[in-house]
Amino acid sequence: MKEVTIAIACEIAPGKTFIPIIKRLKELENVGKLNWDKSKIIALTHGTGIEELIKPYCDETYPIGEGRGASKAKINKIKLSYLIARDIYKTISGLSRKGIDLLITCGNAGDVRKSIIAAKLLKIPVIHIEQDIYNPIETIAYSNLITVPEEKYIDFLKENYFIAEEEGDEGYIQNIHGYPMANYVNDFITSGNLLKKEEIMTKYNVSDFILVFLGGDLKVHDLQDLIIAIEKADYPTLIVPYRFEKELVEDLVNSSKVKVLGESISLLSLMKSAKLMIYGAGMGMTIEAGVLEVPSIKIAGFHKKHGSVDLANELNIPIIEINQLSDFLIDFNKVNENADFNSSNGTDSIDKPNGEKLLKNSQIAIEKVVMIINNFDFKNPPKSSGFKSMKAIWNQMAKYR
Repeated sequence: MKEVTIAIACEIAPGKTFIPIIKRLKELENVGKLNWDKSKIIALTHGTGIEELIKPYCDETYPIGEGRGASKAKINKIKLSYLIARDIYKTISGLSRKGIDLLITCGNAGDVRKSIIAAKLLKIPVIHIEQDIYNPIETIAYSNLITVPEEKYIDFLKENYFIAEEEGDEGYIQNIHGYPMANYVNDFITSGNLLKKEEIMTKYNVSDFILVFLGGDLKVHDLQDLIIAIEKADYPTLIVPYRFEKELVEDLVNSSKVKVLGESISLLSLMKSAKLMIYGAGMGMTIEAGVLEVPSIKIAGFHKKHGSVDLANELNIPIIEINQLSDFLIDFNKVNENADFNSSNGTDSIDKPNGEKLLKNSQIAIEKVVMIINNFDFKNPPKSSGFKSMKAIWNQMAKYR
């Protein structure tokens, strides 16, 4: 083959997964170690910020819609169906007439649903990189191959979602042994992209601070109790609202020591400089906390069973309910005011996550994914599982709504 055209569909965190994979593909292409001469990469971007992130690594970018943020006005089902159908049509337009040989998706957001539906209508084979086995998008059932980050997840997919259960489909799920995104985070750090602690201090007028990240593991009704708990620390705190409107969060804040940030931030720099990070988010933030080795607490949120919960446990990141956070932060303040104060809840009891294994496995995962792509049979791909699996995943997703 002279040229292969690969489309990737992604939001921000999955984009960070794709970047090291694309870079490795190009490295092998340059030394003639792929089964084709040239790769063309087309990014189907979804949400804010992803085009700026992914554009330097792709030949083309094409927007396929926006996510529906947690704090945005509720949309009735008829209008939502219309918006989804419109985005699917737009995705079909983005994929058609471009000679796409393969679509690769990652994550559990609307971009995966839209792009897989479009690909199936256009008879384009799909590889899906799954990181949260417990809460995937239902349309991954129509992927031709799914990768998982650990061996234990293969049986979960087979037993719960009926994927690859038919004889002859054993190659449908492949274990890649890790998370490629960790490599992206490490490269970002080692390339000197982080702001220095002094720059952070000057920009936000803080020295030591708690960083709070409000992501997809939280609902609007969680915010008030969370802010009350944070304010009990009586400690300089920077909040990154992310999935929520800044004004909504600001209206809940009463302490002058708590500041809600806008969109123009260097999140990894803030994480690296933080005394403590508290986050209500999933896999992306857990990977970043692990690589940066920043003392962290993951808020339990409404996802009790989640891939990021498994990874947080492996990295020894405590998972705490919001109603338990107040006691912890009161003690946190006492520990930081009085070095002689003895408490099992203080930051001294939170070990820094050990990111060494995470990084090692990340490199293995990148090589595995590249090998899968390089050896993929575009003309005769593995069969997808189909409707039975999609229904099982849909029923599982209902528990997360």
